[in-house]
Amino acid sequence: MALLASSDIPLKTKAPDFNLLSLDGTTYCNRDFAGKKGLLVAFICNHCPYVRAIEDRLIRLAHDLIRQDVAVVGICSNDPTNYPDDSEDNLRKRWREKNYGFPYLLDEDQTVAKAYGAVCTPDLFLFDGAQQLYYHGQLDDNWRDEAKVLRHDLKDAVDALLLGMPSPTEQKPSMGCSIKWKG
Repeated sequence: MALLASSDIPLKTKAPDFNLLSLDGTTYCNRDFAGKKGLLVAFICNHCPYVRAIEDRLIRLAHDLIRQDVAVVGICSNDPTNYPDDSEDNLRKRWREKNYGFPYLLDEDQTVAKAYGAVCTPDLFLFDGAQQLYYHGQLDDNWRDEAKVLRHDLKDAVDALLLGMPSPTEQKPSMGCSIKWKG
């Protein structure tokens, strides 16, 4: 798998609107999360080894965020025709097995990934309570080995957000597989 870094998105960029079907059959839009202290939008998938390496850490963090009134959504924008691990049925199976605990949305026409400027999996976007971009970058500093993590970039950004502090000046890009675009 080729390693690709997330693109640089200006801080305070307003979260693009989305209206997507979840694996549980519910349709969600970003307005459903108005009034929350923040919103984490995670572009993820099943097949990517970079996502698989951080998946359990991301799920644990998501559970903590939800308890702190920060909404979390996962979005899969990959082409399931060429990447069957990322089909709706396979995503749903893993979502249930891993107890994600947050909505996992299907971006079948890939317009949401394009609107966000997402380019890789994982690609993590943290928005503040006004849904303005606060942090866009890596989960932590060692995707390969949790035991070697020294910096918890996303968690630190959430902590700063909840304390009302300015956005982190350093936004370390997330790295992973490219989003698998159709056609």
